[in-house]
Amino acid sequence: MPAARQNLMGSRIVQRIDALAAISESPAALTRICFSPEHRRAADLILRWMEEAGLTARMDEIGNVIGRYEGDAPGLPCLMIGSHFDTVRDAGKWDGPLGVLTSIECAAEVARRGLRLPFALEVVAFADEEGVRFSSTLLGSRAVAGTFDYGALEAVDADGLTMREAMEAFGLKPGAIRKAARKRGEILAYTELHIEQGPALEVENVPVGVVTAISGASRFIIELEGMTGHAGTVPMHLRRDALAGAAECIAAVERLCGGHPGLVGTVGQIAAEPGATNVVAGRVRFTLDIRAAEDERRKDAVSAVIDAVDEIASRRRLKARITKTHDNRTAVCAPWLRDQLGAAIAESGHRVLGLPSGAGHDGMAMIDIADIAMLFVRCRGGISHHPDEHVSAEDVEAAARVLMRFIENFRPQAEARS
Repeated sequence: MPAARQNLMGSRIVQRIDALAAISESPAALTRICFSPEHRRAADLILRWMEEAGLTARMDEIGNVIGRYEGDAPGLPCLMIGSHFDTVRDAGKWDGPLGVLTSIECAAEVARRGLRLPFALEVVAFADEEGVRFSSTLLGSRAVAGTFDYGALEAVDADGLTMREAMEAFGLKPGAIRKAARKRGEILAYTELHIEQGPALEVENVPVGVVTAISGASRFIIELEGMTGHAGTVPMHLRRDALAGAAECIAAVERLCGGHPGLVGTVGQIAAEPGATNVVAGRVRFTLDIRAAEDERRKDAVSAVIDAVDEIASRRRLKARITKTHDNRTAVCAPWLRDQLGAAIAESGHRVLGLPSGAGHDGMAMIDIADIAMLFVRCRGGISHHPDEHVSAEDVEAAARVLMRFIENFRPQAEARS
């Protein structure tokens, strides 16, 4: 592709990143959650961009936006590319939208050249990957994969609205979600371009990398119950201090999950009751998130941490309640797709670097119906889920060039083996 044309693609992607970032719950901080007015405005804009790219575009039954470009015969299985367009609260503007908008640009380039590939090309913008509103992640991709949990429809948001009610207010029919499901064989592969959300590519001084696997994750809510007491009158040796117990548990998480490459353990939220300066905490609730690229390592770490929590609670005369809220296995990216992404990177003049993803992505759901691959793009400082999240224009162009080469040269699995 001529350099001028490629630079135009990169420039338009950056412009559209900014346009999409302007659609937010608040002008002070980027927030765009599912089934909100901002979701509708963003979806409508993405639909328009897909149609301008030459795609047949629609919104499906869960609120995903999907654009299709037919291959050299109608109705062929597709190569699906894309990402999500929802955000966390006070988000950066690149997480998700970069993959959606780069995919649209590449599809537009295929259409501009009048190419008809031996497969259809579909671009998907998933409606909810982050799970901010209803604490249930991958809603959009699980619906497409046919694994949507219908119990989630009764989940309640911060305003007391159920997901079912929010969908109906948005104009969707919860009973029709199953129609969004695709069958195995309709999708030849799912490939996602996404910012790395970590520092490895920057440290290695390469603009893009091939993801080897999306780390599995186990999440828990842990409650420790002791005895509330007066800070001035209860002797230290007689205390059943739930907060001191939680502090020891958190230190155990750091100790047990440290020193193992690819394994991470995080306590991201903690709340103590009654929460007064002069009162020994009688109850504490905190979260636990353990991730690893290898399922056995993650499971071993979970067992070790739970054993430690039980031991600490017993020794401190506390009652422990441990509730699992999420468990997702590692999603291994298909070697045949990784090879093709690697070839596209090398042909674009870059060193090929493989790396795991510690963050979750829609591929964790899509792997149930298709092989998956991911292309990571360098982000400044490894910062993500923060307003300072940033990708340089040069890296946007490099990523678009790689994705375009991948699409042009894509061979389905059966052909790739021959």
